Amino acid sequence: MVRMYVCGMTVYDFCHLGHARMLVGFDVVQRWLRASGYRVRYVRNITDIDDKIIRRAVERGVTIRALTAFFIDAMRADERALGVQPPDDEPRATEHVAGMLDIIRTLESKGLAYQGADGDVNFPVRKFPGYGKLSGKSLDDLRAGERVAVSAGKQDPLDFVLWKSAKPDEPADTRWDSPYGPGRPGWHIECSAMSHALLGMPLDIHGGGPDLKFPHHENEIAQSEGAFGGTLATTWMHCGPMMVDAEKMSKSLGNFRRIRDTVALDAADDRADYAVNPREAEMLRFFLVRSHYRSAQNYAPDNLLDAQNALDRLYQTLASVPPADVAVDWDDPAAQAFRAAMDDDFNTAGAVAVLFDLAGQANRESSARASGLLRALGSILGLLQTDPATYLKSPTRFLAGGARADTLSADAIEALVAERAQAKAARDFARADAIRARLREQGVELADAAGGATRWRRV
Repeated sequence: MVRMYVCGMTVYDFCHLGHARMLVGFDVVQRWLRASGYRVRYVRNITDIDDKIIRRAVERGVTIRALTAFFIDAMRADERALGVQPPDDEPRATEHVAGMLDIIRTLESKGLAYQGADGDVNFPVRKFPGYGKLSGKSLDDLRAGERVAVSAGKQDPLDFVLWKSAKPDEPADTRWDSPYGPGRPGWHIECSAMSHALLGMPLDIHGGGPDLKFPHHENEIAQSEGAFGGTLATTWMHCGPMMVDAEKMSKSLGNFRRIRDTVALDAADDRADYAVNPREAEMLRFFLVRSHYRSAQNYAPDNLLDAQNALDRLYQTLASVPPADVAVDWDDPAAQAFRAAMDDDFNTAGAVAVLFDLAGQANRESSARASGLLRALGSILGLLQTDPATYLKSPTRFLAGGARADTLSADAIEALVAERAQAKAARDFARADAIRARLREQGVELADAAGGATRWRRV
């Protein structure tokens, strides 16, 4: 059994492409482990109590529960759009407060927790040997990281909060009773409690976004190993950042693009659930998968266009060479190359290269078996499972320079194709050519087959 814990969303806003990088990256990890014959228990938490959540709820005049329920539904809509399989367990921080208090009491009994004059309970990092071993930082070099508030109640500025004392102006639904007075958990203790309750120690894999190594994961190690002894995790995995013009995509910088901005039929749809453009949704997954999970990845409209064109080529192969219904034969050279890539630290870039090699073979040899293996291996990456004709007829907005296409609906295209057929039958070839030219301007290519039938696809 592979016990895998990944730090999930703090649900106060819509997910952006940086979050998509993490969601898809670890989805591929668990898919490959299962495809390789491992039993996996994949836990990805939800942070549903946090300073940012409280501020947003107060701004909107809603309860914490109402705010987080809305954005949990929105997150799950994004996951469905991207083909992200649900984790086996998805604990919420508010469900594990009692376990967090148990850990804090254990730390206190070991001299690893103290209550300051302001009522907060803190972890004294200098009393934990080896603090900084994950991030490679020495105590003298460390600075209080994001979400680590420096207060007069701390013995050392580097100490981090385990339990936050309730403030008079905070909503009533943000506080729990405790031996330390009413309050709420600190961010770091949440994951220590949830991972230990569901998976114990050591974890086989602990993962998260690129900004979590310090301080969040460093503090998790201190809390969990300080309370229980042993090792928190044997393998740590951090996906690379999503970059925009050499800066990390983040809400704090305001340079983010929401997942729904790319995959929704109407990017302005701010309902929790929304209608998805399947072609663009799979394009976004492909864009993410074809880079190694640890590498930095750059968002730009032209990069999405390139991903769209590349994925279209794979689907064009499946349309031209209908795939045989085959299971993966791991003795096949292509399957062996795919396995070698994925076994090399989940090298999806190498695995995607194998898919293009198979597409080339299928096209050269008109091989239904190669096309079938292309589809079967693609399924392991969460790709190429849509009917090719349906996929190729779906609209896409990604044109050179990132402009949105003024795309025609499938029904409108079919009507123009029928009108063109009538024009050809009436020998009005000028009209037929004009319709073809109009469709080409809209990104639709026609192919006239023997017998007068016409097939179309979006390009």
